[in-house]
Amino acid sequence: MILSMTGFGKAQFAFGQHQATVEIKSLNSKQLEINLRLPITYRNKEQEIRSAITQEVGRGKVDCYISIENNGASSVSLNQVVFKEYYKQLEMLANELKPAVNPDLFSVISRMPEVVTAAKEELVDEEGTLLMTQVHVALEMLKTFRQHEGEILQRDIMIHLDSISALLTSVDQYEHIRVTQLRERMEKGLQELAGSITIDQNRLEQEMIFYIEKLDITEEKVRLKKHLDYFETVVNNEEGVGKKLGFVTQEIGREINTIGSKANCFELQQIVVQMKDELEKIKEQLLNIL
Repeated sequence: MILSMTGFGKAQFAFGQHQATVEIKSLNSKQLEINLRLPITYRNKEQEIRSAITQEVGRGKVDCYISIENNGASSVSLNQVVFKEYYKQLEMLANELKPAVNPDLFSVISRMPEVVTAAKEELVDEEGTLLMTQVHVALEMLKTFRQHEGEILQRDIMIHLDSISALLTSVDQYEHIRVTQLRERMEKGLQELAGSITIDQNRLEQEMIFYIEKLDITEEKVRLKKHLDYFETVVNNEEGVGKKLGFVTQEIGREINTIGSKANCFELQQIVVQMKDELEKIKEQLLNIL
């Protein structure tokens, strides 16, 4: 079974006056990239959260956002000394410049540095434990989402893989026609030259056999069939195989290209083009697989 790299998980918890929300989403990426945004209160849990994400996610671009809403009284304080000093200096400046519009000094000062400060809250062990529990809940939701998306991807990939297998089977019907057409073209060309050159029939037969053997695609068909079977085995029995399947598709593509280069037959080349089209669709889906 395969997993998608796309997923989303969310969990919430309440502790004292805090209502906290944990949101984790992931997208496809070649490596693991973690973007973590935490309130200051939970900053000392950053490394533990990163470790949990690394262990559960494996690969992908992960955004983890944790926010806090305070349901109780606001824990802020006004620094009256600083406020009065700002007011005194701004009032003197206003009297000196006499601006056409009188500024709202209280509004201006309230936005000045160090006037209003929030009380720094310490994270207690119980809240820290609850936070990590909910992080794992969100990660489990993320994994479930990835499994569901992976099932959809797997069904689509298998449709394209089955199409390549069916196209490979259809190659056989052109094998005899291809060799016959090649032989006829060569014989026709030689007949046109018969009046001007002397042909050694034994040597000619040897050269024709050698040329036809060079265009034989039996080994390529056998290898391609094995690669397709192996791809299906990996998809159905392993997890975290996105890169591995990528390597297998490279081998599948190599055999398809070789068959195309040896085709020497319009109908067979059409089949090769269809195989390549199906393989490209598989490669696009593999970009989303863990």
